[in-house]
Amino acid sequence: MRAAVVTEFGGPENVRIVDVDVPEPAARQVRIKVAAATLNPVDAGVRSGIFGGAGRQTGLGWDVAGTVDAVGTAGTWSVGDEVVALDHGVDGALGAHAEYVVVDTDAVAAAPATADPVHAATLPLNALTAAQALDLLEPAPGRSLLVTGAAGAVGGYAVQLAARLGMSVTAQARKDDEELLRSFGAARFLTGDGADSTGFDAVLDAAVLGAPALERVRDGGVYVGVIPQAQPASVRGVRTHAVEVRADGARLAELVRLVDEGALTLRVAETFALDDAAKAHARLAEGGLRGRLVLLP
Repeated sequence: MRAAVVTEFGGPENVRIVDVDVPEPAARQVRIKVAAATLNPVDAGVRSGIFGGAGRQTGLGWDVAGTVDAVGTAGTWSVGDEVVALDHGVDGALGAHAEYVVVDTDAVAAAPATADPVHAATLPLNALTAAQALDLLEPAPGRSLLVTGAAGAVGGYAVQLAARLGMSVTAQARKDDEELLRSFGAARFLTGDGADSTGFDAVLDAAVLGAPALERVRDGGVYVGVIPQAQPASVRGVRTHAVEVRADGARLAELVRLVDEGALTLRVAETFALDDAAKAHARLAEGGLRGRLVLLP
């Protein structure tokens, strides 16, 4: 099968398409024939060497939508099931940017009935990150939340999920994104650095602003970042955390249900053939995307 990998760190030109054996599922695993797989910033991090692993092949891709093709043991999933899954990891020889991927059974959920695979593939990593980040914020109705980078993939899901939980959400993004974010449930909207707007019970820093975002939290509030172990130090009694996304098929199934209810919006910016993965990485590096890039084997 074909797969996108890196063997040397660097820019988009370092993404290679290789021919490898089709992986076999072990016990409590399934193999998915990939219909669509999302390109995320974490893939650019793997490609550039942020996570280490020099001198060996490293696979790319965490998000997948497709069809169960083989099962390691009889159980929850059957051949032919249409699914989405999170293929968690930054150090495996293969990832979801391939024609087939093997994942643990408990990382899988039934695909949304209301979305095609291209859109469904944008759900697992970013929606799970948003949901698990909100857990760290201990959401409650009426609590005020600032989401930085609110028009991005994680930020957009966070706005929708937090508003659904009854939080008073302020979205920070570019002016052109105001209508979209208000449709997601944001009660207030900020542009620029928003430094004059402070006193939030919580901040979800999807834009990775760090200390400036922390300053927007009231004394004793809570800050959550989206880069593992990279949160700023606590000040003024503010609790600081960083979400480290976990594969969770049951939680993913809840998010799929919200998609089918119309409560979560799946956004695709562009699609690329798997063979053009390097071009997709170059497009990601240009920035300015609203929605995700999706690779098609």
